[in-house]
Amino acid sequence: MFRSSSYHTIDVKGRVIIPSRFKNILKADKVYGVMVSNKDDCLYAYTFSEWEKVETKVLSAKTSAMGEFRRFFLGNSSECMCDKQDRILIPKSLREYANLEKDIVLVGNLDRFEIWARDQWDKINKKMEQKLKKEEVREEIASLGL
Repeated sequence: MFRSSSYHTIDVKGRVIIPSRFKNILKADKVYGVMVSNKDDCLYAYTFSEWEKVETKVLSAKTSAMGEFRRFFLGNSSECMCDKQDRILIPKSLREYANLEKDIVLVGNLDRFEIWARDQWDKINKKMEQKLKKEEVREEIASLGL
């Protein structure tokens, strides 16, 4: 399970260092790398085993909207293998989609980790802080026992 956040930089070639706590999860999978795709103005990175589950779920959906999503999400996905320095090379098209230029954040989200441009991540966090002040949001979170 991917947890916590790590602040990094992406180099000019588009390589990202995988944090050690994420690296251990990736090395335990059948292939040392991730499948990366675009969604929600960031990149989603899955182990190959988890990616197979995602594909199965997406293929089971039959609506036209899901067909369009399938084309978008699966069509933009890319295998990113880890190199000897525990880095992945993110394709230019995906870097452009998520506006990854220098400062980035890798955010654990249990079954995947997300790769955000640092400024976009900061904006998302500020929006969430505002939402957390709303009573209905606080009640929903409290219903989880949190």
